[in-house]
Amino acid sequence: MIIKFMFSKAVNNSKEILYLIKEFNSEGILFGDGQRNKIKLYYLDGLNINIKSFKIPHLINKIAYKYFRKSKAKRSFEYATILLEKGIGTPQPIAFFENYNVFGLNDSYYVSEHLECDLTFRELVEIPDFPDHENILRQFTRFSFDLHQKGIEFLDHSPGNTLIKKSTDGNYDFFLVDLNRMEFHQSMPFDIRMKNLCRLTPIKEMVAVMSNEYAKVSGESEQLIFDTLWKNTVDFQEQFFRKKRFKSKLKFWKSV
Repeated sequence: MIIKFMFSKAVNNSKEILYLIKEFNSEGILFGDGQRNKIKLYYLDGLNINIKSFKIPHLINKIAYKYFRKSKAKRSFEYATILLEKGIGTPQPIAFFENYNVFGLNDSYYVSEHLECDLTFRELVEIPDFPDHENILRQFTRFSFDLHQKGIEFLDHSPGNTLIKKSTDGNYDFFLVDLNRMEFHQSMPFDIRMKNLCRLTPIKEMVAVMSNEYAKVSGESEQLIFDTLWKNTVDFQEQFFRKKRFKSKLKFWKSV
């Protein structure tokens, strides 16, 4: 059995964290449904933290994560560090932990500060009359433009992966979570920027507002932004529901 781990420089309670990881299955409060990856909450030395346990990979990925690719836990830790260095909000990274057996990577964990938020982007999609809706959406669009200007392609830029907190000055702060899929560029072409925003909302009116705000900060044509973003959004939605229908049929035939 091979164990690998790393802590951020500010951590001074590494033994306690290692204990929580060791006792992950028996301690902590489950956060979310835990159907794929499990997140548990803990209170440690005056700080709320969460530990994310990634699903044990299948055999091919076990080998890949051992020899060819960084684990999701390690990527989450490293990407969080990069985001903070670039001035992008994300919960403070604390540690990652990897456990290898003879076949390759077995279980892995990412530890970070647990951030209480006022909402996620999902509320803007599901609640059209959410208070200050348009203002939050426009500020979120400027936040996304800042990501793009800094060459950050957040591949899981979807409704549940941005936490939003109202700041004391009445503006909003944004924090990315679920960080293991990212690309970093010297500069991001227009088509990649628009594709990066297409998973956020299927609501045409929201896309129009985002297009208007993105045009203001980028100097690009608002019509071009809207046409490109809306086409990418429609394409993504069609692909999403096509996969969903296929999975439903597959489950049906498996149950017959």
